[in-house]
Amino acid sequence: MTRIALLQMTSGIDPEDNEGAIIAGIAEAAEGGAAMIFTPEMCAMLDRNRKRATPHVVPEGENRVLAAARDASAKHGIWTALGSLAVRREDGRWANRSLIIDERGEIAARYDKIHMFDVQLSDGESWRESATYAPGEEVVIVDTPIGRLGLAVCYDIRFPALFDALGRRKCDAIAIPAAFTVPTGKAHWHLLQRARAVEASAYVIAAAQVGEHADGRRTFGHSLVVDPWGDMALDMGEAGPGLGYAEIDPARIADIRAQLPSLANRREILTAQGQ
Repeated sequence: MTRIALLQMTSGIDPEDNEGAIIAGIAEAAEGGAAMIFTPEMCAMLDRNRKRATPHVVPEGENRVLAAARDASAKHGIWTALGSLAVRREDGRWANRSLIIDERGEIAARYDKIHMFDVQLSDGESWRESATYAPGEEVVIVDTPIGRLGLAVCYDIRFPALFDALGRRKCDAIAIPAAFTVPTGKAHWHLLQRARAVEASAYVIAAAQVGEHADGRRTFGHSLVVDPWGDMALDMGEAGPGLGYAEIDPARIADIRAQLPSLANRREILTAQGQ
């Protein structure tokens, strides 16, 4: 079995403050015996005010939080999954980007969030992620200390086709870092995470934002690790930020896939005649 750590955060609008929390978490996770640590979506800065955020949204090579996380990963010999950062692409648009850093501090994989959170909730909350961010286009998988890791971010969880693609690639685990709203979290967070784990016969690792943020939003918390059977291996609740640990067991994956070989039994769904 391989130990992992999840860093639940209440990220604010100042990247320097968030950087400190991430670097401390990396050090603590390594000391606690974790081979890999996972952080939430927008771990370096959570700010809905685009004008205020813009000076901090720089190309990947200029991002100070990414550079510090790479240095810390190398120093402590631990893999780091930065849930996502806001980065400026070459075309000037922004990307909501996950980055996987290996134990040498090298970037092992990048994934740009594919599905944009454009919603109008009944309680009045309105979000238009596509007004700021460009969607990604590629399914990404990377080999890590916990096996083949598939990447997704937050709202991606509502789109089964992405997880079908990850399942077909026989992922051992899927990272779904998030900053879920409280209303949608209460309704769907645990349900969707468990469903995705069962569908892919894989662990789901979902580091989350929690609580009241400096930009005025509230997030649901409940950083989770769900095993391939849909059982909770970790639920950090909504009490606040902190570090949690879970074990990833390859034998558990193999046993469940042997009992319920849904990946092997999967067939293409044909379009109905005349459609």
